Amino acid sequence: MLARASAFTPARPEEILRQANPWFILLTFFLALLANIAPASEVTRMLRPDFLALVILYWCIQEPRYVGVGIAWSLGLVMDVADATVFGQHALAYAVLAYAAEYFRRRVLRFPLWQQAPQVAVLLYLCSGIVLLVRIVGGAPMPNWAYFVPPAVGALLWPWLSMLLQWPQRPARSLGDF
Repeated sequence: MLARASAFTPARPEEILRQANPWFILLTFFLALLANIAPASEVTRMLRPDFLALVILYWCIQEPRYVGVGIAWSLGLVMDVADATVFGQHALAYAVLAYAAEYFRRRVLRFPLWQQAPQVAVLLYLCSGIVLLVRIVGGAPMPNWAYFVPPAVGALLWPWLSMLLQWPQRPARSLGDF
């Protein structure tokens, strides 16, 4: 029991994680999509980050061989259809997010999880800024200040999301490792 509980701690730098299972990656994308489109109260919608963008960002940083710009573009199109928004706005934003994640991958991985959060915040603000730009060009009115809260919440959730998504990749530890 103690060994499973310790799996929800950040991976140590010397710890080698197992390769991610592609089915697990697909499951996380599906669950993130459901979290984005699930009905919620007004306050929850105001605070809810773009979970799909967070998961795309995580997998682009951790497993760039499996998840890249093409996967992000495709998931963005699915999000556009599911959200009934301008077709292509999330696709463009997620593709740019994936490219930026791959570009800054080594920089982000150099820091511990809590220090990765500000860098993740910048990338999430970039993603939401692209969505906002496409909406404004499409004729939507300028949103209020609450539009800029979800990327900050997503950055605050980053360490816990990372630990949760690393959990299946962690090798089983013996009791002597503690």
